[in-house]
Amino acid sequence: MATRATRFKILSQRALKGAAVQHWPWNSARRLSRGLVWLERFLASAGFDRMPWVVVAFGAGIAAWFALPGPSQWLALVAGGLGTASLAGAIMAADGRYPLLRMAVIVLSLALSAGCLSVWTRSELVGARPITRPFVAELTGAVLSVEPQPANARSRVIIATRDPSTAAAIRVRLNVPQDKAPPEALCAGDWVEVRARLVPPAPPLLPGAYNFARAAWFGGLSATGSALDAPRKIKRGDTGSWLNDTQRRLNAHVRERLPEHAGIAAALVTGDIGGIAQSDTEAMRDSGLAHLLSISGLHVSAVVGAVYLLALRLFALWPWLALRTRLPVLAAASGALAGVAYTLLSGAQVPTVRSCIGSLLVLAALAMGREALSLRMLAIAAFLVLLLWPEALIGPSFQMSFAAVLAIVALSGARPIRVFLSVREEPWYVRILRHGAMVLLTGVVIELALMPIGLFHFHRAGFYGALANVAAIPLTTFVIMPAVLGALLLDIGGLGAPAWWIAGQAIALLTTIAHWVASRPGAVTVMPAFGSGPFLLFVAGGLWLGLWRSRLRWLGLIPAAFGAILLLLVRPADVLVSSDGRHVGITSDAGDALYLLRETKSSFARDNLTEIAGMAGEPVLLRDWPAARCNPDVCIIPINRGGRRWTLMLTKGGGVLAERAVIAACERVDIVISDRWLPRGCQPKWLKADRRTLASTGGLAIDLSRLQIATVAAGEGRHGWWLAQPSVSQNLPPPDQL
Repeated sequence: MATRATRFKILSQRALKGAAVQHWPWNSARRLSRGLVWLERFLASAGFDRMPWVVVAFGAGIAAWFALPGPSQWLALVAGGLGTASLAGAIMAADGRYPLLRMAVIVLSLALSAGCLSVWTRSELVGARPITRPFVAELTGAVLSVEPQPANARSRVIIATRDPSTAAAIRVRLNVPQDKAPPEALCAGDWVEVRARLVPPAPPLLPGAYNFARAAWFGGLSATGSALDAPRKIKRGDTGSWLNDTQRRLNAHVRERLPEHAGIAAALVTGDIGGIAQSDTEAMRDSGLAHLLSISGLHVSAVVGAVYLLALRLFALWPWLALRTRLPVLAAASGALAGVAYTLLSGAQVPTVRSCIGSLLVLAALAMGREALSLRMLAIAAFLVLLLWPEALIGPSFQMSFAAVLAIVALSGARPIRVFLSVREEPWYVRILRHGAMVLLTGVVIELALMPIGLFHFHRAGFYGALANVAAIPLTTFVIMPAVLGALLLDIGGLGAPAWWIAGQAIALLTTIAHWVASRPGAVTVMPAFGSGPFLLFVAGGLWLGLWRSRLRWLGLIPAAFGAILLLLVRPADVLVSSDGRHVGITSDAGDALYLLRETKSSFARDNLTEIAGMAGEPVLLRDWPAARCNPDVCIIPINRGGRRWTLMLTKGGGVLAERAVIAACERVDIVISDRWLPRGCQPKWLKADRRTLASTGGLAIDLSRLQIATVAAGEGRHGWWLAQPSVSQNLPPPDQL
C-alpha cells in the first residue's frame, strides 16, 4: 500500500508539472498581454506632453554616440533603432491593437537613431584633425576673431592659416601677450604674419578632466599656441570686421567710463570676460554666481523682456496703431530684433545663440496668445539646439541652462505652487512675502538641480548659491543691466554719467555679495571625480520629476536617491598619473591631502590633480611623504591600501639611469611610474606605466583598494579627436592588460 501511495503521489506531481509546462507559454502570453494592455491604458490616460520625451530620446542617441567606443557600436545602435521601428510598424499594420504603445516605440526608436546619426555626421563634417607634432613656424593667415583678455595680460586670436608640414588649411588659436601686441590693434579680416609655437589641442590630463581636444575638434581648431613675436599686419581687412570693431569700441568705451568695474560691465555688454580679475572670477564661481559673468538666458531674456515691455507701452500711446494692429505682435518683433542684435554684438557664442532661440520661441508664443513658458516650448528649443550643435549636450552650459529652466517650469506647473500663487484678497506686504518665498524656493530647487551637474563637470559646487542668487539675479536684471545699457544710450548725448555711477555701485555690491558668500564656512563643496553612473541616475530622476505632471513624477526621487548614495560612497583615487607621466599625485592615508611628485610653475597640472582628487587645500610634495626615499632622479614611496603594503617607484629627474639598476629596482616594487621609456626588462610586480604605456592609455587614476585602473583612453574610445592625437596608438590595450 505504501508503495502504491508513493507511486501515485509521484505520478500526480509529474502530471501537474507537465500541465504547468504545457500551459507555460499560454500563461506567459497572457501576462504579457495584460502588461501591454496596462501600458496602453497608461499612455492613454497619463495626459503628458509627448514632445519632450521625443527630445529626450534624441538626446539619448547623442549621448550614446559619445559613450560607445567606435563605429561598429554606433552602427549597431542606429540599426537597432531602425529595426525596432520597422518591426513595430509592421506589427501595427497587421494588428491594430496597442496603437499608442507601438507609436511610442516607433517614434522613440527613430529619435534615438536620429540623435546618434546627427552627432556622427557633425563630427565628420566639422571635425578638425590636429597637427601631427609641436613645432615653431612662421605663419601667414587671416584673423577670424580677437578676444582681449586684459586680466591675463594677453589677447586670444584665432587665425586661418596652413599647416607648414602638410599645406592643409587649418585654424589655430594663439595667445598674444601684451608685451608682444602689435602697434595697431588686430581686427577680424586682417591678414598677419607671426612667428608662433604650436601644439596639438590637449586631451584630458587625467580621467574625468576637461577634454579640450574634443572641444577643439568640434570647434574646428587644429592647434593652439603662443606668439613668439608681435604679429605683423600685412593687409587690413575690409570686410567682415565691422562687428568685431564695434565690440572693441564698446569694450574700450566701457573701460573708459567704468575703469574700476570694467571687466564685469564689459562681460554684460559684449560677453568679453577677459577683463574680470581672477579673484572676482573665483568668488563668483564659489558663490554660485558664475553664470552671471557669461551672457546666457538671464541676460538675453532681460534685454528681450525689457524691449518687449517698452515697445508694448510705446505702441499703445499711438491710437491709430493700437486700433489697427495687434500690439503684442509688434512688441514681440521688436524684442526679437533686440535679442538678435544683442546676440550678434556679444559674439554669437553657442550659449548665447541657444538663449536667443529660446527667447524667440517665447516671443512667438506671446504673439500667438499661447503660454509663454511650457514643457513643449522648452523641448522645441532643446531640439533646435541639439539639431544644430549636438555636441552641446555633453557640455555643462547646455545641461545647466535647460536643467534650470526645466526646474522652473516643473515647479511653476505643480498644483500646490499654483494654489500658493493664486490671486487673493490680502495686504500688499503679505503678497510681497509670498512672492519672496516663491523666489527663494525657486532658487533652492534650481540649486538642487544644478549641483550634480557642477560636481560632475567641475568637481565643486557652491553650497549657498540659492541664497546668493536671490539677491544677485534681481540686482543684475533690474539694476546693473538697465543701468549699463541706459548709460550707453545716454552717452550718445553725453548724459550717461549718472547711469554709469549707478552701474558702478551695483556692480560693487554684486562683487561684495560674491566675496562674502564665497568666504563663508562650508561655502564650497568639493567632490572627487566620479563615473557617469551616479550622474546618469540624477539625470534620469530629474527628467522624470520634470516631465511628468501627475503623482507619478515622485518616482523620479528613487534614482536620484540612489545617485546621492553612490556619491556618498565616492572616494578619491589613490594614485593619479598625468598623460605624460611627469605629474603624479598620491592621496594621503586619511584621504585629506594630496602629495605631488614635482613642483611646477604652471598651475594647470596642479589644479587638475587637486580637482580630480577633490582636494580643497594646497598640495604637498612627495618628498615629505612619511618613509619616502627620494634622490634627484627617483622616489620610492610605501603606501598602505586595501589591507596590504604597496611600494611605488617614481622617476622625476633628467639624469641618466643605469639600465641594470633600473631593472633590479623594478623587481622589488609593485608599481613603476615614469615619464621615460623604461627598458623592457623593467617588470614590476603589478603595474608599469612608462612613456610607452601612457602614450596609449593617457592619464591614469589608480584605485589600489579595489585593484582598478581608470584610463583616459577607456573613456575616449575611437572618436576622431582621440585617435588623431599624435601620441596615441591605433591599437589601444584594454585597461585590464596594463
